[in-house]
Amino acid sequence: MQSATFLRECLLRAGMRDVVTVEPTTGGVAALAGIATRRNAPPVFVKAFDDAPADDVFVAEAEGLTALRELGGVATPEVILAGRELLVLSVLRPRPHSEAFWEQFAHALARMHLSTTHPRFGWHRDNWLGRRRQINTWEDDGFAFFAQHRLLRWLGQPRVEAALDAADRAALERLCHRLPDLLPVRPACLTHGDLWAQNLLSTPDGQPALIDPAVSYLWAEVDLAHVWSTAPPPEAQRFFEVYAELTSLDSDWRARMPIVQLRQHLAVLAQFDDDWGAADQIRATLAPFRSRTPTRPTTSRPCGPC
Repeated sequence: MQSATFLRECLLRAGMRDVVTVEPTTGGVAALAGIATRRNAPPVFVKAFDDAPADDVFVAEAEGLTALRELGGVATPEVILAGRELLVLSVLRPRPHSEAFWEQFAHALARMHLSTTHPRFGWHRDNWLGRRRQINTWEDDGFAFFAQHRLLRWLGQPRVEAALDAADRAALERLCHRLPDLLPVRPACLTHGDLWAQNLLSTPDGQPALIDPAVSYLWAEVDLAHVWSTAPPPEAQRFFEVYAELTSLDSDWRARMPIVQLRQHLAVLAQFDDDWGAADQIRATLAPFRSRTPTRPTTSRPCGPC
């Protein structure tokens, strides 16, 4: 079934009977999406799975949008409908290609991270990263949380098992054991959790707005690493400079990005046939940990939605 037809039928079943047309959109990699034109109301963005992985996917996503807006003070689309079958949101605009916009976003993200510190790591419920459940069981120790629920949890996935050999898996376990030596102690704060460039849009009045969250209380550098490691546009360089200044980042933050971004590379590898270089990046980051006296991984910035 064509995606436009499928999305329109979902909207009809949800009671939105004034839909005239649905125009599919591109950019997402897990669900079908489109813009629905309505007869007597503004257009809406609609998102659906042709085979939903669980009943709570869109409910959890809607909750994440609310948390970003109400707790983090970041603009998000209005949630019009969130159910088992589909998510309906107000329509945002593409982000402008300007340094000023990215500087605005640096201020918004820094403000969210600095104002939402939390004594524990996790979230009050599990939610979703693409088509895989994100485990958010509360932990007092951020290193233990990140190791167990963001890195090692992917090892049982069939695509990960096929791509990584026994030495790679042992290296990942060794890296997890050494996280307290490799990363600084940081507090938990509200994080978007899936912050690649496609998930940054603009409100109608030009403010940065976020979509597609996988929220939890975790290290702020989880969001920073995602932006850094997914080929941001040239005008985004100003974002990193301003964010680092606002949050008093130390000069070594770039060297930590490959380790922090391992979580997202593993998630991409687990879910998609085309992993956009994620497997190669995982192996490169793990290479120093194949021995028992590892050196710090080199910083690299692969492309793709990982």
